[in-house]
Amino acid sequence: MIVAPSFLTADFSNLEEEIVSVSAASWLHFDVMDGIFVPNRTYDHGMLKIIKAYSNQFFDCHLMIANPGDVIDLYAQSGADLITFHLEAARNHAHEIIQNIKRLGVKAGLSIKPDTDIDTLKPYLNEIDLILVMSVEPGKGGQAFLDSALDKIRTLFKWREQGHHYWIEVDGGINLETAKKVRQAGCDIVVAGSFIFNHHDRDAAIRELAHAK
Repeated sequence: MIVAPSFLTADFSNLEEEIVSVSAASWLHFDVMDGIFVPNRTYDHGMLKIIKAYSNQFFDCHLMIANPGDVIDLYAQSGADLITFHLEAARNHAHEIIQNIKRLGVKAGLSIKPDTDIDTLKPYLNEIDLILVMSVEPGKGGQAFLDSALDKIRTLFKWREQGHHYWIEVDGGINLETAKKVRQAGCDIVVAGSFIFNHHDRDAAIRELAHAK
């Protein structure tokens, strides 16, 4: 599996060293929250510009924000390689937002909250590059992994076998045990924060997740 470290639990006063410490990972995950679509607020596109100066990783941006279509150009210009937005925030403009992301030369992803019916993603399967399964409620910290995410992964894996070409990514409550579960269900990419950044040997933590079976 691909491992995408999320650095929300990193030491932001020493950010460059923190990011360099996870350079063994080919992807880096940006959790963007606006305090409106989700309760918490984090950073904006400016963080991508800062980190781009010392990272060659694939920039995986998860926009947990209202009105994502208004800002995708800012994230593309700041170095995003993939922009994932929430279907619930798209306000019936998801097709348009996906096409606009792709016109900017960036891969497009879709995510839904845990309680949203996975069937709502069906109209977009031929357009998107990634589906992000939230295994916790977005924007709230310290939550346990929701096993209901496993059924969604299995469903997405089954749909993909019908000729679609998206990655399946999972975010929330990822550790060695849950990484094994999501891999067995068909996941391609795991997002992990505290499991990696609280680990003494971060390279080893990344390798453990990548090879979890």
